[in-house]
Amino acid sequence: MKRAGVSWINYLLPRLSDALFVALLAGLMTIAPRLLNQDGDTGRHLAVGRTILASGQIPRADIFSHTMSGQPLAPHEWLAQVVFALANQVLGLSGVTLLTALVLAAAFRLVYAEARRRSGLPLLSLLITLLGLAAASIHFLARPHIFTILFVTLWLTLLERMREGRPLSPLWLGLVMLVWANLHGAFIAGFVIWAAYLVEALWGDAKGRPFHLSPLSRTLLIGGGAALVASLLNPVGVGVWKTAFDFLSNRYLVGHTQEYLPPNFQQAAFYPFLVMVGLSVWLAGGKDAGLPLCGRLLLAGWTVMGLFSARNIPLYAVVAVPILSSALAQQVRGWRWEKIETAVAAVEDQLRGVVWIPLSVTVLILSILFVPTVREVNRFDPQVFPVAAVDWLEHNPQSGRMFNHFPWGGYLLYRLYPDYRVFIDGQTDFYGEALTREYETVITLSPGWEQVLTRYGVDWVIIPAEHTLGQALQQAAWREVYRDATAIILRR
Repeated sequence: MKRAGVSWINYLLPRLSDALFVALLAGLMTIAPRLLNQDGDTGRHLAVGRTILASGQIPRADIFSHTMSGQPLAPHEWLAQVVFALANQVLGLSGVTLLTALVLAAAFRLVYAEARRRSGLPLLSLLITLLGLAAASIHFLARPHIFTILFVTLWLTLLERMREGRPLSPLWLGLVMLVWANLHGAFIAGFVIWAAYLVEALWGDAKGRPFHLSPLSRTLLIGGGAALVASLLNPVGVGVWKTAFDFLSNRYLVGHTQEYLPPNFQQAAFYPFLVMVGLSVWLAGGKDAGLPLCGRLLLAGWTVMGLFSARNIPLYAVVAVPILSSALAQQVRGWRWEKIETAVAAVEDQLRGVVWIPLSVTVLILSILFVPTVREVNRFDPQVFPVAAVDWLEHNPQSGRMFNHFPWGGYLLYRLYPDYRVFIDGQTDFYGEALTREYETVITLSPGWEQVLTRYGVDWVIIPAEHTLGQALQQAAWREVYRDATAIILRR
């Protein structure tokens, strides 16, 4: 049976974009434990989101530590934390990993779709998208930054449509920014990208009719203004901007945060990014690349930012893939490759494959609900986090204030808050340089470490089992009350 010249079988066969989504979704769920255990902050985000849901209030002062209690707090990720907490309530930690996989799969499906649209070559676009996916995967974690990866793709799509003269209201930029600014503090990246499009539009105006704004320039200025206003519609207004710039301007904090350090090209994980940088340099220097000004600005700017900080590599990837695909398409014009691409595109344009995405999501949800082994895989690793130690604490409560291993702060909040408050956790943009230095003084047994513990009234500590701090505390007459292969708990 046919309808409008399309066979029913075409509704079953997946397009490349749908196949990419399903494959990525399945692949991310396969490595779900890594999404939870490669970083210590997931637990904190779940604890904050759970607290917001329970109280109906967004905390604007610290309630999670005893060291900074009551100090002003900028909740720049509150909406993402609520979404994660809801996923956890419905499907447990499997819901957290499923949400992460869905957001990342959707982001790279959009990246591929934009790359194919610009280049017209599905196979080439798929290859470049897979390269970008490999480069970005170094920062695939169950944390709010995944929403920025998705929103950068949406933002770029809107700006590119405006650049092409599509009848699109500039207020869309404000609407997207309203959500983005409450999901994650890296919404500032949107303004960096917007600036590249605006520079190109104004440059074109200057070359044509000086002091005359084209419709595109006016649209971008109105859209940027709407986005700026929308970014202030959050629980602390301009405070989200201040928090981001205060952290990025603090060389000590940035230098002590692993993900903000430059990429180490001696590690194989950074090879895909290195290949993309080489490809960017080659194409940008070619006379036939056909890159518009905004494309060159974006490619150069995000390459520099990716080389400066590994945290920027996923954003570089989603920005660069459509640009590189379009530029490479110019290079293969007239090759035999183009004939193959034309044949593939003709076939794919007939496909409707509407069942694959909802089917894959449904299968995963059912697996989480009814297959115990799937739920058991999605857990915090007891070799990474003090799982058994916290189990013991729940049956053997400890009075007084704790000192905790920094990477465990989020997990301890996830398991123990509000019964216990941490000394510090991964939110260094809030805890600041002074407290982070004091933590470092204790953990490295630097001069004055005992005075730090006394000043903050610490009664017990939970740290890695073989850490030298534990030995020093025992020599100072602290008493060991619990030990396993991962953690040790000592009391004053």
